[in-house]
Amino acid sequence: MSKINRVPGYMQSKGNRNRGPIGDREIRYKCSMQNTILDVLRARPGWQEVSGPNTAGNQQQQGQKGDGDWDFYWCDREWLHANYDTMFLQEHQKILHFRNHYELTRKNLMVKNLKRLRKQTEREMGKKEAESFDFFPTTYELPSEYHIFVEEFKKNPGIIWIMKPAAKSQGRGIFLFRKLKDITDWKKGEYQPLTDPNREVPETYVVQRYIEDPYLIGGRKFDIRVYVLVVSYNPLKVWLYRSGFARFSNSRFSLDSIEDAYVHLTNVAVQKTAPDYDPDKGCKWATQQLRQYLTAKHSADAARKVFQGIDNIIIKSLQSVQKIIINDKHCFEMYGYDVLLDANLKPWLIEINASPSLTASGKDDYDLKYGVLNDVLNVLDLENRLTGKEKRVGGFDLIWDDGPVLADDGSMECSVNGTSTTANSFLGCHCERKKQLREIYTAAQALKKTAVS
Repeated sequence: MSKINRVPGYMQSKGNRNRGPIGDREIRYKCSMQNTILDVLRARPGWQEVSGPNTAGNQQQQGQKGDGDWDFYWCDREWLHANYDTMFLQEHQKILHFRNHYELTRKNLMVKNLKRLRKQTEREMGKKEAESFDFFPTTYELPSEYHIFVEEFKKNPGIIWIMKPAAKSQGRGIFLFRKLKDITDWKKGEYQPLTDPNREVPETYVVQRYIEDPYLIGGRKFDIRVYVLVVSYNPLKVWLYRSGFARFSNSRFSLDSIEDAYVHLTNVAVQKTAPDYDPDKGCKWATQQLRQYLTAKHSADAARKVFQGIDNIIIKSLQSVQKIIINDKHCFEMYGYDVLLDANLKPWLIEINASPSLTASGKDDYDLKYGVLNDVLNVLDLENRLTGKEKRVGGFDLIWDDGPVLADDGSMECSVNGTSTTANSFLGCHCERKKQLREIYTAAQALKKTAVS
């Protein structure tokens, strides 16, 4: 058998396709998850599930179509890392995750890239413009920056720091500390030189200055989960979902017990293990409910500034990796941003998730995630229903398309490069999804009829 040279999907030529455009045929999909996304895919009209071990690359090598002949694949990160560099992707195929998505979603790399873009901005545009990057806490990577961190620690005695594994989620491995001796055990286990050649490389952590004055509602700390869809990095094209949720801690906030995870960590995976956790009530508010609360408590202008700050976080963070991410027209990414407000209503970026949880914690949570995922598919538009000029699809609003996208109705004011404009961003605003989608589909059908005639 002759050896076949295989190249990554993003490096392919456009010839020699096994299968033509989707057209009016069924859309074949694969899914490696057993949660809400599978429900969405199975309920989608004209979509057919396929399964099996064969990848698109194997199909092409073997000259067969089989179960691996898919159009859309909601894969996990592990599968992508194992297969991406040897896949043949056909013109119409779509797959979740960019090849090196971790440049933004690993905690240490996220901060490294943000620091680099902040320095570049200060060098090219001045300190005032660089201040727009002041949305992530002072952060160091351990063990590589341990000695630099110690110097900073000694300059600020008595403050609280938080330790996080760089590549873990759901609150695993996180702890708070006030004294260097509090991380002695971690240091012994993770930081010592590798005298044993068989010993594994120490796990990478980040240590951040803990935000000691979070904004509280009912005495409880919370963060905000925001859904962001990126369909291209070059040019950068970003969609922001209107709905999300605030995740509350189950216990009242206090700095007296920094070892209590139920007080300081808002992850649902942590909170649902609390002895007094009520699964019927949960610990979440819809983003719309949070926006209404902030508007009533502080003013519409104050609430608007909060959400403008979140927009800034999203765009700046994506720009920090725009030239690093391997752009591939076959790939897309649905990020879960976690943002914390401090007592002055300033938003802080906590982390960015490449695989935000799609498992629902209740009916409302299921409805939200079902809507997000269904609208992701609507934006990707494998059915070819859209014109390509839409600024809104379902609950998603196009906020960046190689530059800021302006709203048609001028209802949201913001500042872009010092100029007052109207941004097409409506996080926390209500969404009449069904009505809006009906309008899109009706317009698409009208265009098709016109083309035929």
